[in-house]
Amino acid sequence: MTPKPAGPPDGGWGWVVAAAAFAVNGLSYGLLRSLGLALPDLAEHFDRSTQDTAWVSALALAVQQAASPVGSALSTRWGARPVVMVGGVLTSLGFVFSAFAHSLLHLYLGLGVLAGSGWALVFAPALGTLSRYFSRRRVLAVGLALTGNGASSLLLAPTLQFLLDTFGWRGALLLLGAITLHLAPCGALLRPLVLPGDPLAPPRGPLAALGLGLFARRAFSIFALGTALVGGGYFVPYVHLAPHALDLGLGGYGAALVVAVAAVGDAGARLISGWLADQGWVPLSRLLLVFAVLTGLGVLAVGLVPLAGSQEGCGGALLAAAGAYGLSAGSYAPLVFGVLPGLVGVGGVVQATGLVMMLMSLGGLLGPPLSGFLRDETGDFTASFLACGSFILSGSFIYMGLPGALPSCGPAPAPGPAPPPPESGELLPVLPVALLSSENPQSTRDTTC
Repeated sequence: MTPKPAGPPDGGWGWVVAAAAFAVNGLSYGLLRSLGLALPDLAEHFDRSTQDTAWVSALALAVQQAASPVGSALSTRWGARPVVMVGGVLTSLGFVFSAFAHSLLHLYLGLGVLAGSGWALVFAPALGTLSRYFSRRRVLAVGLALTGNGASSLLLAPTLQFLLDTFGWRGALLLLGAITLHLAPCGALLRPLVLPGDPLAPPRGPLAALGLGLFARRAFSIFALGTALVGGGYFVPYVHLAPHALDLGLGGYGAALVVAVAAVGDAGARLISGWLADQGWVPLSRLLLVFAVLTGLGVLAVGLVPLAGSQEGCGGALLAAAGAYGLSAGSYAPLVFGVLPGLVGVGGVVQATGLVMMLMSLGGLLGPPLSGFLRDETGDFTASFLACGSFILSGSFIYMGLPGALPSCGPAPAPGPAPPPPESGELLPVLPVALLSSENPQSTRDTTC
């Protein structure tokens, strides 16, 4: 019953998978980005500091990413469809449990551990399955799926503020529990796909299932180190962009507008970046480096807004800085996942996605609490965004070692114009078909090394 094409179908049911991944991304990262609007209410209700309440979002983000290799391993063994459906139920239960919290510890367990664990089971399997359905337009498809983040933030930020004003934070969390339950039908749409080069049997042993052997590849190790450092600052605006706007006196709906502007720039940039990457005009390593640097500069710009003008003029400056951050961060996101098939092959992309999410969780766990600590010590978020922007720039410099770590390959000369090979959308100079199946004697006919 499972289709067995000669390669990725590059469309067809893949667009349904892209729509499912779009919704999964929106109900995970998009919701996490908007959740910062509820943190001031939680701090006031429980009479705790900004640093303490920041751990709610930080734990959810860190657990979601740290446990992503588990979701990848379970998906490799049982398939993405049941794993994502179970993850959707767990996420919904986490929000419902948190709606009845009587202390921050309950929120840590409900939103941080339970909902975070559910999110860990949905994102990597959904995105990994999507990468298997595409070849020429892979990065564009990934970018389309990742626009769910921005589109969801655009809708959920004002919606969540309305729910907070109308029902309080308990009612808002209860309704979000109902919304996140829609992750389960999204998982049902992830039809399995068998490709050449796939292992005949699931990996044996926990280490093989988690894909830890991928770190033996120098290129993947360099990429992983740089991505981990970028994660130290990348997610801080998810948690503290709205509180930063509130500190500048913009009000609840003004803060929601700032988040929405960042979300619009984020969503549009992901599509443009994915299309640009698939054209092959610029090597992926250079695109990854450029947009990582721009993301770091965008975070620095958000932090410098209070120093750039008067209190009355901060609104427009913050909107511009948030838009710049959204454009750069959105351009960076699809490249991170689009590069993985070129590094590890399509057969290992699900495991690689989980490992990258785990590495970024180190930054996701430390970045927001560090930002909250600096805010408590200095009285505003200026130092927070400056420090976290520096983390992103540090990771960007690590990416400079990536091209030299990869084999030097290029397109073979052809006697006349011909359509590009199936993996020509890859943005790194690797042998994509050979990575799919090292036993195929014809796998190098489109490249020369």
